[in-house]
Amino acid sequence: MTTLALPSYAQLSDADEDALTELYRRGTPPNTLRAWERDLAYISAWKMAAFGQPLHWPEEEKVALRFILDHAQDLTDRPGSAQDVAMELQAIGLRVALSCPAPATLDRRIASWQAFHRMRNLVSPFSAPLVQQARQKARRANARPRAPKSAKPITRDVLETLLASCDDSHRGIRDRAMLMLAFASGGRRRSEVSNLNVEDIGRDDFAAKGLVWIRLMETKTTRKDQAPKLPMKGRAARALVHWLELLGEAKGPLFRPVSKSDRPLPRRLATAALRPILRHRLRLAGLPEDYASPHGLRAGFLTQAALDGAPLAAAMKLSLHRSAVQAQKYYADVEIEDNPATDLLGD
Repeated sequence: MTTLALPSYAQLSDADEDALTELYRRGTPPNTLRAWERDLAYISAWKMAAFGQPLHWPEEEKVALRFILDHAQDLTDRPGSAQDVAMELQAIGLRVALSCPAPATLDRRIASWQAFHRMRNLVSPFSAPLVQQARQKARRANARPRAPKSAKPITRDVLETLLASCDDSHRGIRDRAMLMLAFASGGRRRSEVSNLNVEDIGRDDFAAKGLVWIRLMETKTTRKDQAPKLPMKGRAARALVHWLELLGEAKGPLFRPVSKSDRPLPRRLATAALRPILRHRLRLAGLPEDYASPHGLRAGFLTQAALDGAPLAAAMKLSLHRSAVQAQKYYADVEIEDNPATDLLGD
C-alpha cells in the first residue's frame, strides 16, 4: 500500500509548524505542560537505554509494546534487559525503584506519549489492537486500591481548629484567608489558590450582601475563556477582604510570602507553599503534620457538603468537578454510614 505525497503548496511550512506548536502550548494548562516535559524526559531516556536510539515519530509498535511490558512487572528480582534499563534510569534519577509503577503512572506516561504524536498529527502506536490489549492486561494485573490524595478530609471541625491557630499577624491573617478561601469557594486546588490576583476578587457586593466573587482564570477543568466566577460569603468573605485591606493594592498576586518581620512581600506565593503552610497550622493545632494534605481542603468541602445534606449538583457547581462519578465518591463515603442495610443485626 502506498501513500500519496502531498504537493508542496498543501504542506505546512516550518514557520506554520512552529506556530501550531506554540498554539498547542498556549492552549495547554501549565501543570499539564510540566507533566509532559517530565514524561518526555523519562520516555526519551528509556528508549535510549532500551534500544540505543532516540525517539522516532511515529514510534514503532514494538517499542510501545516493550514499554508496556517493561512497566508491567516488578523488576526487583528479575535480572535481564528490563531490569538493566530500569537500573540505568534509577541511576540518573528518573526512576525511583525497581518495583512495578502504579497503573496510573503508566497511563499518564502513555497519555503524554500519545499527546506528542497528536502534536505532530501522527498516529500513535498505542492505538494498535495488540498494544491496547497488552495495556489492558497490564492494568488489570497490577490493579491496586486507589490511594487518597489526602490522608483525611479537612471537614468543618478540623478547619475550625486550624483557623483557631491563626493570630492577628500578617501571616496569621493571610493563612486564615487562604484556608477559608480554599475550602469555602468549593475546595480549590493549590495552583488555583496561588494563581489568584487581587483583581480577580470582586468586592462590589460585599458592603450590601457580605459577598465576594472569585474569578478563576484557569483551572484543571476550565480554560481562560471560560473563567468561572464563584461566590464566597460570610466569615470566609470577611477574612479575605481583611487580607485585601491589609495589602492595600489594586492588583498583583493575592497571596504572597510574609517576611520574618511580618511584612507581605511583592512576589507571588509558590504553588507548593500551601503544603508547608498547612503543615504549620496542623502542628500549631496539635495535629500530626501528615494528618492531611492540601487536597484535604477539596475533599473536606465535598465531604462536608454531603454531611450537611447539600445536593451533589450544588456542590459540583462550586467544586467545578466535571465528573459526577468522581464527586459522588465523597458523598458515597458519607451516605453508606446511614444505609439501613448496615444495621440489620441491630446494636
